[in-house]
Amino acid sequence: MFADHAKIFIKSGNGGDGHVSFRRELFVPDGGPDGGDGGRGGDIIFEVDKGLNTLTDFRHIRKYVAKNGEEGGKRRCHGASAEDLVIKVPEGTVIKEAESGKVIADMSGGNTREVILKGGRGGQGNMHYATATMQAPKYAQPGKPGKELWVTLELKVIADVGLLGYPNVGKSTFLSHVTNARPKIANYHFTTLQPNLGVVDLGDGQSFVIADIPGLIEGAAEGVGLGHDFLRHIERTRMLIHLVDAASTEGRDPVEDVRAINQELEHYDPELLKVPQVIAANKIDAIWDDSSDPIARLREAFEPEGMKVFPISAVTGKGLKELLSYVNQELKKINKEPVIFEREYIPEEIDESLPYEISKNEDGEYVVEGPAIEKMLGYTNLESEKGFLFFQKFLRERGILKELTDLGIQEGDTVRMYGLSFDYYPE
Repeated sequence: MFADHAKIFIKSGNGGDGHVSFRRELFVPDGGPDGGDGGRGGDIIFEVDKGLNTLTDFRHIRKYVAKNGEEGGKRRCHGASAEDLVIKVPEGTVIKEAESGKVIADMSGGNTREVILKGGRGGQGNMHYATATMQAPKYAQPGKPGKELWVTLELKVIADVGLLGYPNVGKSTFLSHVTNARPKIANYHFTTLQPNLGVVDLGDGQSFVIADIPGLIEGAAEGVGLGHDFLRHIERTRMLIHLVDAASTEGRDPVEDVRAINQELEHYDPELLKVPQVIAANKIDAIWDDSSDPIARLREAFEPEGMKVFPISAVTGKGLKELLSYVNQELKKINKEPVIFEREYIPEEIDESLPYEISKNEDGEYVVEGPAIEKMLGYTNLESEKGFLFFQKFLRERGILKELTDLGIQEGDTVRMYGLSFDYYPE
């Protein structure tokens, strides 16, 4: 069974407790504290696996808990840190906080590995708490607890072109004819139960990916039929092909079909109507009535709206070359970057009351530090471009960039944050 949506529980590991012990050796009558630190709890990490194409496994296993770090030991021995728990997902999976629906991470593009929940830090052993007045501390720091969260996983396929149309208009036949995909073809409604992906190879190194979006009928945006489950796949496409039955072999009006599907797109997300569209008027080999011209009706209705109409036959191949050539040329005019959903939520929101300080050191560097900065750095992957942009957004929204400007920072100056240094360039 194909699955493109799942809800799971994730929890990072607790940090191990620090240890309380004292040095006890022959000829060392007054040994000091030697309790070691606890190990770090395991992180929860999501990683793209190119071999996966569904979320089916998450229908059977819904709970993912990383192991805890070990407690510190005697003789300043550190407890072992726990292994991270790596959860494999298909490319295109969007991870959302279950209650709010806000995006935590989009496993697309170059984002193939993301730390979602960090494990708890290990507690410090009592060797850290010896002072001149307390030389035998009997206290050690407990490990920090891990974080837990319910998340939803949504698989949004990554394709250049989305293929839309009602059941039995010939989408599977079309896809099998123009791509390397081999979908099952049968004369039943809703036989296509998953988005079929295929590559259209035009030769000379030119190609694009097309996805058959199944189950679109009136009411799809409300979840009627299979539409609601698959409408999300259209969000990443750069162009849409409406496949209609120009011969009306099942009594459907091709003009009304296009309008009905666009109404569903608008209901689901009005932004989808901004995606360029083209109409493929299929089954022209089955048009027997010379008294009507469905192609002319389609052109009159939609070409003034910018939707070009191509008469085709998915069975005989007539008109396919012209259609695919046009789509390929239009794709070259459109931004090739796939839609990436921006991060809207971090597992532990940064409390607005958490303080930070900005100062300038003797080397002329601007130093930004404090609990707010430390916590944000702990939950942000600065090695990815998306994570770095998210961190910049945090600095801007908290007013930190403005304060740096007020302090006189100039382009090229250095900003230092907990061992990390950045060159400042105004936005």
